[in-house]
Amino acid sequence: MPPGRAGWLWLQRRLRTAQRGAELLDRKLRVLQRELGELRASAARAAAEWDRCGADAQRWLLRASMLGGERAVRVAADGHFADVTISYGTTMGVRHPVGGTCAIPAPGTWDGPALAGTRQAHRAALAAAVRYAAAAEALRIIEAETLATRYRLRAIRDRRIPQLEDALAEVTLAIEEQELADAARLRLATGTSSLRGQARRQQPVTAGIRKLSAGRDSRCARSQDRACGEEARAADC
Repeated sequence: MPPGRAGWLWLQRRLRTAQRGAELLDRKLRVLQRELGELRASAARAAAEWDRCGADAQRWLLRASMLGGERAVRVAADGHFADVTISYGTTMGVRHPVGGTCAIPAPGTWDGPALAGTRQAHRAALAAAVRYAAAAEALRIIEAETLATRYRLRAIRDRRIPQLEDALAEVTLAIEEQELADAARLRLATGTSSLRGQARRQQPVTAGIRKLSAGRDSRCARSQDRACGEEARAADC
């Protein structure tokens, strides 16, 4: 930290930056907390839907296995894979999933009623699983960012800002004491120089008074001498 007023300005800038950072983090925390509540509700709905679709798919699979046998189920699984796409969004600079879509290719073989129902139930379960996975991951990311933001805000508000305020108060007190000391020295120097000036101005006056006193004394002495001479001449006569 620079000394003197430069240090005071340095601390002022750091304090304003810390206060502005605390305001931004507090605003970010409020937005993340609001988003967190919405994501928790969305994840709960997605989990409930996944559980329902998964149970429905299990029932259809059991029905197809009982009607057509396990071989029919294996033949219906033609080896194609679903194409899952996750879309992302940003909340207060945090990138997180906002949804997911699942594209399943059309079957290459003919399905009976049981297998068709089973295939449809598993498609719905897979789509629900994708939506739940996206919602759960978004919830995890936002929860982690909310916790980190809370820690940062607490560190700045409870530690950094008080440290800067204490340092600024110490520097301000030191500057005020230095200014008072400089003012006292200035008054002392001004008083000494004024006394010297008065002394220099009084020197000619004092010299003049001394000359006047000396002239008056000499005139008195001459007058006494003349009087004494006249008395002496009168006595001789």
